[in-house]
Amino acid sequence: MPKPTCYLVTGANGQDGTYLVRRLLDEGHLVHGMCHTADGARRLARDFPGAHPHTCDLDDSVGIQNLVDEVEPDVVVNLAGNTSVARSWEFPIETADVLGVGPVRLLEASWQLSLRAGTQVRFVQASSAEIFGDTDLVPQTEDTPRKPVTPYGAAKSFAHEMVGVYRHRGMFASAAILYNHESPQRPESFVARKISHEVARISLGQSDRLVLGNIDVHRDWGFAPDYVDALLRIARADHSGDFIVATGASHTVRDFVAAAFRHIGITDWERYVVIDPSLYRPADPKQLVGDPSRLRALGWTPSVDFEQLVHLMVDSDVQRLLELGGSSK
Repeated sequence: MPKPTCYLVTGANGQDGTYLVRRLLDEGHLVHGMCHTADGARRLARDFPGAHPHTCDLDDSVGIQNLVDEVEPDVVVNLAGNTSVARSWEFPIETADVLGVGPVRLLEASWQLSLRAGTQVRFVQASSAEIFGDTDLVPQTEDTPRKPVTPYGAAKSFAHEMVGVYRHRGMFASAAILYNHESPQRPESFVARKISHEVARISLGQSDRLVLGNIDVHRDWGFAPDYVDALLRIARADHSGDFIVATGASHTVRDFVAAAFRHIGITDWERYVVIDPSLYRPADPKQLVGDPSRLRALGWTPSVDFEQLVHLMVDSDVQRLLELGGSSK
């Protein structure tokens, strides 16, 4: 019987990490999950008894090296680090270290393991559409110039560049340029989940308003499990490279709001929405839409479209609220 592939998944407690760990365990692989805290490691062990939890942080060079040496992974998928663009404005130095330099610590540890073991450790970095900033080129491709306008985007851009440096060095190092992808696992601090949660509350008579910032920015929204599938296709491809992970469809936050309210039978949604200028970001790319042609060549296609994504998120939040004792109108 062939030896199972050993995966090291960082950010194992996050939205994408949770879906990825579950998928890998279902496929019969050996899965090690890196968690930011001891509590996160305990939760991973509780939720996924087959996974091997570890506590480490991307700012810990020695800890990262020791972890990679201990696990000896065949594949490293780096999903670690805070994914909130808004938070990066509050903590730009931390963002630069964890999201920018942190992946380099993982790359170097994986490269050194490859050299010692005489095998190829495959590395996949979760890059971000934020690396393109407020570009005028729509849709973006893997070759679109990077012009980040947020601390988050700048940190991700540096890590993205370093993936290319290690690839040129001879390492199997790929960057998955992830566009907005959501699921019921998203925290409510993210706008898509904030919308679905509050619309669900409105449908149950628990709320009468939804407070948002700029609702006219365009985004390319997909379903998180589809994007996890893309990560695995990239990890298992014949050659490493950069890959846009997106649906190719553009929608505004306004579109998301309207679709969510339509799903609960409300068309005059404007009376429920309050625009709060204090929620506007200092800089916010206006139209991030990706061209996934290179990824589609690996056989990838999204299974959930925009309307289906909005509906499943609202339905999930309605169900969750009902289970918590919410009452219907």
